[in-house]
Amino acid sequence: MTIRSILVANRGEIAVRIIKAAKALGIRTVQVHSAADADMLAVKLADEAIDIGSPAPKKSYLNIEAVVNAAKAAGVDAVHPGYGFLSENADFADAVEAAGLIFIGPKGDAIRLLGDKVAARAVAAKAGVPTVPGSAGRLATIEEARGVAAKTGFPIMIKAAAGGGGRGIRIAADLADLERHFPQASAEALAAFGDGGLYLEKVITKARHVEVQILGDGQNFIHCFERECSLQRRRQKVWEEAPSFLLPAEVRAKLCDSAVALAREVAYRGAGTVEYLYDETTREFYFIEVNTRIQVEHPVTEMITGIDLVAEMIRVAGGAPLSIHQADVEAFGHAIECRINAEDPAKGFMPAPGTISRLVVPQGEGIRFDTMLYEGYTIPPFYDSLVGKLIVWAETREACLERLRHALSGLVIEGIPTTISLHLALAGDASVARGDFDTRFLERWLETEFAAKTGATAEVA
Repeated sequence: MTIRSILVANRGEIAVRIIKAAKALGIRTVQVHSAADADMLAVKLADEAIDIGSPAPKKSYLNIEAVVNAAKAAGVDAVHPGYGFLSENADFADAVEAAGLIFIGPKGDAIRLLGDKVAARAVAAKAGVPTVPGSAGRLATIEEARGVAAKTGFPIMIKAAAGGGGRGIRIAADLADLERHFPQASAEALAAFGDGGLYLEKVITKARHVEVQILGDGQNFIHCFERECSLQRRRQKVWEEAPSFLLPAEVRAKLCDSAVALAREVAYRGAGTVEYLYDETTREFYFIEVNTRIQVEHPVTEMITGIDLVAEMIRVAGGAPLSIHQADVEAFGHAIECRINAEDPAKGFMPAPGTISRLVVPQGEGIRFDTMLYEGYTIPPFYDSLVGKLIVWAETREACLERLRHALSGLVIEGIPTTISLHLALAGDASVARGDFDTRFLERWLETEFAAKTGATAEVA
C-alpha cells in the first residue's frame, strides 16, 4: 500500500524531522499535540493538527486511545511514533494495526520480544551474537540474584527487563550492594515501565558503547555501519559519532554482521538499532539490547551514508522492499552529533524551559541543525529537555572536530540556558580529541575538567 498520509505521534525535533521527510515524499502530515504544544514548530509545519489532551504525557502523547482516535478521525494511512513515548509500545503498534492503519515500525510481536531485554538476550544468543555474561532469564528473587553473582563475580549491573533510558539500573560492587540495590531497581522499573522484572549483567570495565543501525523489510536486512555513543551522563547519551573511530576493521565487520543476523532472526521491519558494549582491551563486543525505533542519533549515520533513514522507514512500512542493498551502503568521512538541551550546566544541568528570544543557526558545508526551536517559542516544562541536535560532517575526525567547534561557536540560543558550553568544552578537550574515553568518562570529566573551567556542578541541585 502506498502511504499518502501520516499522523505524527510525537513532538519536538523528531516530529519536525518526520514531517520534513514525509513532505519530501509528497505525503500529507497530521500532527497530534497536547494543550501545551499548540504552538510548537511541528504543528506549524504539518498540514493538519489535532489536540489530543492535557500537557501530562499520560493524558496525551502516552494515551493510546486518544492517538488512535485522532488518526482515524484524520483519515490517515499510517502512524509514525518517532522515539520515546509510544514508539516501543507493542500494544500501541497492535492498536494502530487493529484500527486498519499502518504502524511505521516493527510489528507489535517483534517490539514485544525485543523490548524485553531478557528475551532479546536469548534471541541474540540464538543468532550467534555474543552477550554479556549474566543471568539467563528474569530473576524472581534476591536468592537467584546471589547465585548469578557468585558465578559472574562483581561488579555486576542490575537491569530492568523492560524499558530503557537508564531507569531501573544499579551497579553492585559487592553482595551487600546487590541486596540493597535489587529491591530499589525493581521498584523503579515497576514505577517507570509497569514491570519490575530484573536481570543481571557483568560490568565490563573500560567499556565503549557502540551501536549498529539496521534496516529491514521483513525479508531483506542490512546495516548502515555503527555509531560511537560512549559519552554519556547518567546513562543518557550526550554526544554521538559515526563511525566508531577506534574500532578495528575486522571487529567492525563482525559487529555489523552480527546485527544483521539478529535482524534476520526476528524478520525485522523498519529502522532499528542493535546496541553493544565493546571491550577495547580484549577487542570483544557484547550485545546489550535492541531499540525498535528510530534513534535520536540517527543523523550521524545519515551524514556518513547519505541514506534518509526516516524516508526508508516510511517506504518499507508501505510494503515496498528496501531500496538499498548492502553492497550499496558505504561510509564516507566522519560525523558528530551534539544533543543541545535546555539545561543549566551551572546548576547541575537542571532543566530550564523558557522563551527563545534569539536564535542563530550556523550555516555551511557539513553542518545540520535538527530542532524544534524558533524565535518567540516558549518551551513547556512538561517534557524532555532536548531542543535540538547539532550535527557536523567532515572528511576526517580531526576536521570534523574543528568544524564542530566553529559551528558550536556560531550557534546562538538566547532566552534559556543550554548545554552549548558543555559541547564546546568537550570539542576542545584533549582526551576527546584522542578518543581516549569510555562510558564512565563524561561523569568523571564533569567533576574535574568541566567544573574547573566553568564552576558547573555535575549533579542536579
